[in-house]
Amino acid sequence: MKTRVCLLKKISNVAPRRADGFTLVELLVVMAIILLLAALLLPALSAAKSHAWSAGCLSNLKQQQIAWHVYAGDNRESLVPNDSFSSVSQQGSTNLPFSSESGATWCPGIAPLDTTTSNICQGLLYPYNQSAGIYRCPADLSSVSNNPGLSRTRSYCMNISLCCDDGVGSFRTASEIYNPSPAQLFVLIDTHPLDIWDSTFGIFSANSVYSNYWLDLPADWHGRGANLSFADGHAEHWTWRAPKVFVTRWESTYSAADLVDLQRLQACAKLGLD
Repeated sequence: MKTRVCLLKKISNVAPRRADGFTLVELLVVMAIILLLAALLLPALSAAKSHAWSAGCLSNLKQQQIAWHVYAGDNRESLVPNDSFSSVSQQGSTNLPFSSESGATWCPGIAPLDTTTSNICQGLLYPYNQSAGIYRCPADLSSVSNNPGLSRTRSYCMNISLCCDDGVGSFRTASEIYNPSPAQLFVLIDTHPLDIWDSTFGIFSANSVYSNYWLDLPADWHGRGANLSFADGHAEHWTWRAPKVFVTRWESTYSAADLVDLQRLQACAKLGLD
């Protein structure tokens, strides 16, 4: 009996064993560390994704620019027609543009309405690179009108200075391009998803009474900037001084910084529209 009592005393003096697992305090500490790491890493991941999208966009533009050059080479230096353009009745118009296409063009169709790539495939540049995916910027998250689950097929427009029946004295052959020079004359540009319609990027000349108006608005989804290709074959990223805010079609610049952006683009076009 004495031995049994001693054993019971020894057992009662042994500290209870702690159950496996974390305490509430430990869990809260771990969660705080995870949240802190996420806060530090997410901006870096977001920036990396943005850079990847911009790189993909620049690749698209360079591939289209090669097709643009090859077309001219196959047609005795004649530039590909750029005649998919539309018009609006007056500045500040909230109405949809009405089509003014005058024939075959580099890329027909209406970006917010096209549900397939069929119009892209009918374009004059498509035979030179039969990848419809290069007509859409990776950063373009816009969808077809009244079809939110369907991505658009085109994000780019071509400078009205190039072989456009609606452009004042637009360049018709590659040899005509000298002012601005091929390295300065932009060809394709990311276009604002709320303003894109046809595939021609209209721009007023610096001499126009509408010289401080955007006829077509560029995109600003690449770190408040857009990507452009140029007639010499290169593509580059531009950062805008002011965000590009779509209000109406044919809208006035809303600040001094926005006007500087427009003037920078005007310097890389010919006369545009008067």
